[in-house]
Amino acid sequence: MKTKAVRLHGVMDLRLEEFELPEIKDTEVLAEVISDSICMSSYKAASQGPNHKRVPDNVAENPVIIGHEFCGKLVKVGAKWADQFKEGEKFVIQPAINYKGSLDSPGYSYPYCGGAATYVILPEEVMLQNCLLHYDSDAYFYGSLAEPMSCIVGGYHANYHTRPGVYQHDMGVTEGGCMAILAGAGPMGLGCADYAIHGGRAPRLLIVTDIDDARLERASKLLTREDAAKYGVDLHFINTANIENPAEYLKSFTDGQGFNDVFVYAPVKSVVEMGDAILGRDGCLNFFAGPTDTSFSAMFNFYNVHYGATHIVGTSGGNTEDMLESIDLMQKKLINPAGMVTHIGGLDACAEATLNLPKIKGAKKLIYTHVSLPLTAIEDFGKAAEENAGTELGQLYADLDKLCREAGDLWCPAAEKRLLEYAGVEA
Repeated sequence: MKTKAVRLHGVMDLRLEEFELPEIKDTEVLAEVISDSICMSSYKAASQGPNHKRVPDNVAENPVIIGHEFCGKLVKVGAKWADQFKEGEKFVIQPAINYKGSLDSPGYSYPYCGGAATYVILPEEVMLQNCLLHYDSDAYFYGSLAEPMSCIVGGYHANYHTRPGVYQHDMGVTEGGCMAILAGAGPMGLGCADYAIHGGRAPRLLIVTDIDDARLERASKLLTREDAAKYGVDLHFINTANIENPAEYLKSFTDGQGFNDVFVYAPVKSVVEMGDAILGRDGCLNFFAGPTDTSFSAMFNFYNVHYGATHIVGTSGGNTEDMLESIDLMQKKLINPAGMVTHIGGLDACAEATLNLPKIKGAKKLIYTHVSLPLTAIEDFGKAAEENAGTELGQLYADLDKLCREAGDLWCPAAEKRLLEYAGVEA
């Protein structure tokens, strides 16, 4: 079977190619990918090439398919897995498979397995590690967002707090405590705030900071103070750019006591140090944002480490349980990660979008692999409809604009269905 895929050949060398997939073994599964959301981690892999921990050294000779936030349908199931999975059923995967301690992962390490493709072969280790997950939803894109949400959930669970004198750690954030999400108006920060409010272990105070008014305004519309208050959360969105002493200002919301949990969503020295400065006693700083600079470092107050029991954790990815929790919360409509998505595109837009990801404003870029479509902001659908008036593409944009407006200016299942119909994809 032929597949189209975006493959990494080396540093900043992504190519959309068509090639033949081999016949699957009895231990493998052939899958059709429908949607894949672009992660900053894919840009990091592209920018580092073989120097990336998950990318093979011989990637120039054996290119790998990028993309790890994908959802689709199973096409052919190897005999070994026929009692667990059925052809035609929907699936998502947990890409952090951690097979025998290896860092190999779909979207980074495999020549035939990654999200930026029409068809892929899932290797045996994905199933052996229970990372091929059944998925039942009316929309594929929620499945693509389950992976980034699982990273958020994993970070939430990884925080810990101590019990003085008994040498015991209590895992998770402080329920009813004070939480800050720094540089948090981007897609992952928004997901973290959504989960903090609606995930069942809410803080009493939640502050989300950023230095971009437009992003903060959008965030405040997606996650309102009124809704947060229903869950006992006092929610604030704050631009720290023009505050003379932002750490002192943020701590004032806690009566000077500091925060129990601080999440840092940007690999910026000043942001990390501000996070350290606002920690309260036994405060936990979660450094969530992975840097590309291998020597990235920041100052940390070790006086407070010794006398105030402040501490730091770092998380990269979630596990299968985190992903199942994310899917469950989405299916129960307790969280809505659709707010993460700001752009839609086809597979032909994936390579350029990935290579330029840090320069493209907005949040998540969602790719539909069987579609040919320029990367387009949801807010620009109306403009695109006018520019393509009188054409089938123009009508598509007009319909998508209407459907997304009806959904609160968000990407939605109805819009996905219309796009797949346009592309002739059987959902």
